[in-house]
Amino acid sequence: MGWRSSSSGTARSGTSSPTGSSRFATSCGRSSRRRPSTRPRSSTTRCATARRRSRGPVVSDAPRPLLSVSNIEVIYDHVILVLKGVSLTVPEGGIVALLGANGAGKSTTLKAISGLLRTERGEVTKGAIEFRGRAIHRRNPSEVVKHGIVQVMEGRHVFEHLTVEENLLTGAYTRHNGQSTKKDLDVVYHYFPRLTERRGFKAGYVSGGEQQMVAIGRALMARPTLMLLDEPSMGLAPMLVTEIFEIVARLNRAEGVAVLLAEQNATMALQVARHGYVMENGRIVLDGDAKAISENEDIKEFYLGLTGVGQRKSYRDVKHYRRRKRWLS
Repeated sequence: MGWRSSSSGTARSGTSSPTGSSRFATSCGRSSRRRPSTRPRSSTTRCATARRRSRGPVVSDAPRPLLSVSNIEVIYDHVILVLKGVSLTVPEGGIVALLGANGAGKSTTLKAISGLLRTERGEVTKGAIEFRGRAIHRRNPSEVVKHGIVQVMEGRHVFEHLTVEENLLTGAYTRHNGQSTKKDLDVVYHYFPRLTERRGFKAGYVSGGEQQMVAIGRALMARPTLMLLDEPSMGLAPMLVTEIFEIVARLNRAEGVAVLLAEQNATMALQVARHGYVMENGRIVLDGDAKAISENEDIKEFYLGLTGVGQRKSYRDVKHYRRRKRWLS
């Protein structure tokens, strides 16, 4: 299924430049009078130095990330500082996990990206957010959606009085081609077959897991390049959580949709993500390969509740661990 400088002047013959650069001209194949040097250098070194000076700035061959959040600060009501120099990137077609306890700043980070901060009297006061090299941190939510970024809010937020299918169609409000909308609806039903059976039901009367499917399906109807998922496991039974995360992984593989996944459920998030960031108190305190993070002893104790030998710790011990870890303050 698919949507998918050189110098400003030249020294005259028989003279040396003020910088003494002509002292290695002869050995590099140029004719010039040598200037006495107190620190003799080999011909190879002199030529290499000349070449480096003529090349100009070094350009990195690394691909530009799809999303780049650079050292942003967020303030609510012109007073409350919530994010403090947060930086992260999401590559094209990648899944990135944003981990942290409740109140760490995960949701605020997603809202800063999607433009929803303004609806809650928040603003990005420092730093920048770029999507494919274009600044988006001062754009309104509808413009951000048109760029290809869609957020699935924490708590699902379905329209309870509309049917499941009507909810899905609201995700395509920026488009006017009915035929392509119908095809996209079929794609959503392909990934969420349970919604096919519930398409005529009022969204307020389906289960929490099905509402989460509606919320993700509605986001897919906007044909996103990047999906921001905020706590998709919240309030769901473990079996449904597994199903939701498997579908997210399939969407990423088959449709190429990049995902920034904000989650408290570190175990599930790190299973589907390729890279992870850990947030505490509005800061990124750790980041790296998802597998490496899942094996980090601090993460095991703090988020997974495991000791060094894999035994489950009590919640009381985990709370004590939170208090004594200095990097979490």
